[in-house]
Amino acid sequence: MAQWSVVIPSEQWATERLFQQDVVVVQGGPAGVSPGDEVLLVADEQVVALARVEKTGGYVALAYVRRAFDEPIPAAGLTNGPLAEADFRRFAERLGRTQPKRSWLVSVAMPIEAVNPAEAVRQFWSHVNELGPRELPTYVWPTGDELAMQAFVLGVEANQDPEEEDEEDEG
Repeated sequence: MAQWSVVIPSEQWATERLFQQDVVVVQGGPAGVSPGDEVLLVADEQVVALARVEKTGGYVALAYVRRAFDEPIPAAGLTNGPLAEADFRRFAERLGRTQPKRSWLVSVAMPIEAVNPAEAVRQFWSHVNELGPRELPTYVWPTGDELAMQAFVLGVEANQDPEEEDEEDEG
């Protein structure tokens, strides 16, 4: 089993951060990777995940083992290619261990004018489909702690308080 670094483009990285996938498919990839090899997934000069090669062909299918999407590790200079085991382990250890899961409430809410509940639901899903995660804020908080609610847009915390934005503009 060999160790590799595989770089994905910024656009693909942005999509990976938005949707929970078990596998990421990379077009091309380094020559010589084989199923079972270990991979550091690199995006924007940061190690963002540890993965295992599942399939190869004109592409490389990588199954996520550990993700560091929210706390990537700086990795300037890593390119597609083989890595010395010591270098691979140094980055892999910095990715940390998988954290225990906890229960979260996630919500998308928007005012919709409709003649009945069924029409409101249809309009809701149309808006969600149209706006998607790039424009529509999603609210998340730990179960039982509504005061900890945070808004996210594009997978990143986003201030949704217009009064705070007005204060920043004035200051």
